[in-house]
Amino acid sequence: MSESRHHWQRRADAALGVAASAILFTMMLLTFVDVVGRYLVSRPVRGAFEVTELMLLTLIFAGLPLVTRADEHVTMDLIDRLLGARARALLARLVQLLCGALMFLLAWLMWQKAGVIAGYGDTTEVLKILVGPFVYFMTAMIALSGIIHLYKAVVPGNAEAPEGI
Repeated sequence: MSESRHHWQRRADAALGVAASAILFTMMLLTFVDVVGRYLVSRPVRGAFEVTELMLLTLIFAGLPLVTRADEHVTMDLIDRLLGARARALLARLVQLLCGALMFLLAWLMWQKAGVIAGYGDTTEVLKILVGPFVYFMTAMIALSGIIHLYKAVVPGNAEAPEGI
């Protein structure tokens, strides 16, 4: 891997790590303020649960492409010990292709669902935050993960067999 690509990936990982940390800290702070307000002064934060849900959704789906790029998905090593190096590499590429295809299928289904949700103008119950943009965001992150899987399957040297397939 070239040094410039490696540098770019480190910077992207660092920026996304800071963003994830900020979201987690905000969730923690909101939950703390909500609990203190609820139990000490009987005034919970209006819509705190909705905002926490949306932040959690954003955090999980923003992390999906990172997990995919780093090959950090849950794996099982049922057969890779029985295979040689070439067979493991081929299996890794096939798994990447299959995962990419499944991600694109999920993205397509989510895109349809996002259109329906956006068409209805669905909002959260208390704060009336539009839900459609969040579903489109989920769709984009799933599609990006699919692109990463296909890239790893097609470009030589990117489909190394992770620990356990």
